[in-house]
Amino acid sequence: MTQDSHEKTRLADLEIERGRGGEYHQTAGGDTTVLTTQQGTPVSDDQNSLKVGAPGPTLMEDFHFREKIFHFDHERIPERVVHARGFGAHGYFETLDTLEDVTMADIFQRKGEKTEAFVRFSTVAGNKGSADLARDVRGFAVKLYTKQGNWDLVGNNIPVFFIQDAIKFPDLIHSAKQEPDRGFPQAQTAHDNFWDFISLTPESMHMVMWIMSDRAIPRSFRFMEGFGVHTFRFVNAEGKSTFVKFHWKPKQGLQSVVWNEAVKLNGADPDFHRRDLWDAIQMGDFPEWELGVQLFDEEFAEKFPFDVLDATKIIPEEEVPVRIVGRLVLDRCVDNFFAETEQVAFQTNNIVPGIDFTNDPLLQGRNFSYLDTQLKRLGSPNFTHLPVNAPRCPFHHFQQDGHMAFHNPKGRANYEPNSWGEGPREDPKGGFRTYPAREEGEKLRMRPELFADHYSQARQFYASQTPVEQGHMRDALVFELSKVETPAVRARVVAHLRVIDEGLAKGVAEGLGLRDMPDAADPARPVVEGLPPSPKLSILRNGPESFRGRKIGVLITDGFDAALLKGIESAAKAEGAMVELVAPEVGGAADDAGKVHAAKQKLAGGPSVLYDAVALLVSKEGAARLSGDPAARDFVADAFAHAKFIAFAETARPLLDQAGATPDDGFLLLGKPGDAEDFVKLCRQLRYWARTSAAAREAMSAK
Repeated sequence: MTQDSHEKTRLADLEIERGRGGEYHQTAGGDTTVLTTQQGTPVSDDQNSLKVGAPGPTLMEDFHFREKIFHFDHERIPERVVHARGFGAHGYFETLDTLEDVTMADIFQRKGEKTEAFVRFSTVAGNKGSADLARDVRGFAVKLYTKQGNWDLVGNNIPVFFIQDAIKFPDLIHSAKQEPDRGFPQAQTAHDNFWDFISLTPESMHMVMWIMSDRAIPRSFRFMEGFGVHTFRFVNAEGKSTFVKFHWKPKQGLQSVVWNEAVKLNGADPDFHRRDLWDAIQMGDFPEWELGVQLFDEEFAEKFPFDVLDATKIIPEEEVPVRIVGRLVLDRCVDNFFAETEQVAFQTNNIVPGIDFTNDPLLQGRNFSYLDTQLKRLGSPNFTHLPVNAPRCPFHHFQQDGHMAFHNPKGRANYEPNSWGEGPREDPKGGFRTYPAREEGEKLRMRPELFADHYSQARQFYASQTPVEQGHMRDALVFELSKVETPAVRARVVAHLRVIDEGLAKGVAEGLGLRDMPDAADPARPVVEGLPPSPKLSILRNGPESFRGRKIGVLITDGFDAALLKGIESAAKAEGAMVELVAPEVGGAADDAGKVHAAKQKLAGGPSVLYDAVALLVSKEGAARLSGDPAARDFVADAFAHAKFIAFAETARPLLDQAGATPDDGFLLLGKPGDAEDFVKLCRQLRYWARTSAAAREAMSAK
């Protein structure tokens, strides 16, 4: 392990140096308090867990890691420390393609077979009572009740993570959570502690690009991807291993919101994501994802320019295509939120024969941590007796007693082996067998050399975004860093951005008003030049082909044109979209024939941020009535500012003028009922992004 190359971050009186392989050294200009364990033992390395060799597995004897994770797991009761705010639903997984050539996992052996599933979506940083639209990673945890036991694929909606080694997880979450001396801000990272940690942790820069993108503010759980994050192993009946990465791809397509919209959604409906999933299932519009796998072997792993066991890296789909092998459908809401969504226990170490782990140090730490977490949160080692956690296949073991033991061994024998012929026995042939990977090396706190490349894929991700998405990322960084009170922290982040993209760094620096551009950070490992953009990493390049599952908000007043509303409802139904009526009063409005239509939302409480597109069907008298109404102005102005498609009756023009919404190609005038079909077709694009460009704004202001 050499120490000749370092990432250098200079502070006034503190220098932190990290070697390429991940060794850290900390020196100070004056007296420095030595970090110790809770027992007072001085700590030599707080950055890396103890492993066998650089790529080897984490050792259980690492008492410092064990103590750190143990304490972190027990910081909160009873809610989860992370992923506290979640929402779950039941469904099933259907196998579409057999994989018996690469895995003996029973779930992948028979086409058309359905397996019961439970899925929990969540935010990471916010507490249980926080709002749904925080800028955050989303948990995407899937429990599959297979015939050979429960398999938990515990992932996120982002395929990479902030850190490479689980020993840093408590530090990451501590920095992201509310600051301990003041108890705020929560459910957001726009504060000094988080960005201070990030600026001193270059391995986080790839993840920073993802969380500053629109991936961190999804429109709906239904419209976001899921990832297993880590590299796992498939093992077939002959004992051959194949590396695998898991992808959940939404059949409804990808979609996010813009930041201003997210802020207003949190005010209008902090349960927006929960309500969206609940309503979709109750209406029979069942959310669906395809399960895809990236399969590759040792030869590919050795040639790949990055370490496949590094959780801060991806394998672009252009290099290893995703093979679709199944589909996940959510078709039933929970009967009781606490009993199911709150008490469900996911564990990365819940795997089945045919699936195995790799030496990814973040995965190794998660495997160790999750079981310990359940004891504190659910209060008993018998948490598997809870219905939502219990396997659906037969299970037999000798574990007994403990708090809330609903199932105990019957008979005399409660141990194995025994002479009484009682109880279960192991199955050498069909039971789970760990893949016999050969491990060797010194016991060291270190990371593989390739782990030290922290900027190449961050650069690739940024280059893969459309100009619109890149603008959102720049604005997100400016917003977040503008909440940071320490100028040195802002400057350190911009120094990292200069390595990723000079234009991005300049835009952020200008947005922050930095008078002096900081020197670019010094990469520990040379940045890989010429990585091609990966179109699959862009949301806008992978949007839906229809408006299915989306919602149109229709503003009505007394005397509105009933035929136009009927046209919208008919076109939306044919598309698989929803229509929701908004009126000055929740009692609704009478159409031009005198028929009263009940409203779902009162205008003052039903802003346009709740909808994917809007239609203005107000009558001439209704437009006059709403003249000067702030809620009416905001309904139109927000839809316009958020680049949504807007349909309007001629009688609604005064509302457009009041909101300063000059019609562009994202508007459609409804002259007859058939025009609604054209509007819905237009809405398939989801947003009219040209409206948000500087050139478009200038052209419109000149009209």
